[in-house]
Amino acid sequence: MEQALRALRRGAARVVLGAGGHGPTRDICPPWGCRPLAAGPGPSPGAQLPAADPQGAAEAGGDARGSPRTRVGPDPRRRRGVEGCERGPRGAAGAGQEGWRWPGGEVPKARRRLEGLPVERTRGSEILFGIAPCAMALSQSRRDLFRLFLKEGAGAQHLVTSEFVLQATARGVPVHRVRRRELDELCRGRVHQGVCLEASPLRFKSLEEAEEPELGGEEGPNRQLVWLVLEQIQDPMNLGALLRSAYFLGVDRVVTSQRDSCPLTPTVSKASSGAMEVFDVYSTDDLRSFLKAKAAEGWEVLGTVSKPEEVENVPVISCSEFRWNKPIIIVIGNEGDGLSLETQLLCHRMLAIPPGRALHPGIESLNVSVATGILLHSICSQKLRQ
Repeated sequence: MEQALRALRRGAARVVLGAGGHGPTRDICPPWGCRPLAAGPGPSPGAQLPAADPQGAAEAGGDARGSPRTRVGPDPRRRRGVEGCERGPRGAAGAGQEGWRWPGGEVPKARRRLEGLPVERTRGSEILFGIAPCAMALSQSRRDLFRLFLKEGAGAQHLVTSEFVLQATARGVPVHRVRRRELDELCRGRVHQGVCLEASPLRFKSLEEAEEPELGGEEGPNRQLVWLVLEQIQDPMNLGALLRSAYFLGVDRVVTSQRDSCPLTPTVSKASSGAMEVFDVYSTDDLRSFLKAKAAEGWEVLGTVSKPEEVENVPVISCSEFRWNKPIIIVIGNEGDGLSLETQLLCHRMLAIPPGRALHPGIESLNVSVATGILLHSICSQKLRQ
């Protein structure tokens, strides 16, 4: 969280107050908040409901003979609505609906302002959620930013909220304080930590946009480049964790296959703890041609495998035995099936992680993001030692 706050402060210092950041027009739908009853003030809290028939008498708290029971205090059946407004009887606001009314009939000014807030998102936008993704997105200039939503009455998060308001104001992004329920709806019940940000999506970059590094031979400065290639990673939580580890451990580039791969979604950004907002991710529609071209340029292509005994025609070594003396590409396979056979045959060697004990049959123990973190640490630590 401290890193996210520092990023917000740095970004606020860089951005000119009142700069742009608004995108296409918004589609407005009926507002949030309470709906007044169609007609009449409705019964006051605790009042008896009329009983015109036996069924009505039962609903009003009486028995089938129509003699009401004594009730003291507010009607216990009446559910509390938003911030003090109470739910009226069914049918008052139309068939099949439940009306809302405020005690005394007055709608507070603050609630009227909140009711003017549109529910619909800007066309083509998405909702980022969580402190780190929203902080990183605000501190960068990679997205169009439309609206920032903060939980009202943050209390203990006052410092975080203040930093967000400062940064959003510097970027010209409108700030809306809403209840937790609205934030839950915006991010569909995910963990938002009191912050949501409406923004344009991030897309994969094309390899044609990437600057090709000069390798310079075995003594060149780029002899220890490491690229991470992902073949058909489909789980957004796994993709986010992979990006987080790759960014932290010093991977120079991440490339994914376009086919059957997870896109860069808000869930990926949350799982990456905001790393997706600062780390370019590339994609290719022809992974095999890409690997062949890199091998011809002098890169070593390393596959990964969880069961070495199932690999044929390609040497398998432990990640702890690998020695790094040239640019390498580490290829990670799909969560369920691993690397395809065609991709395996393009690898010079396969890397495996030796387990620390004899595993029970059917237990592989490591998921793809954890295994990749172990492999990357084992290899990238060699660069640190040198």
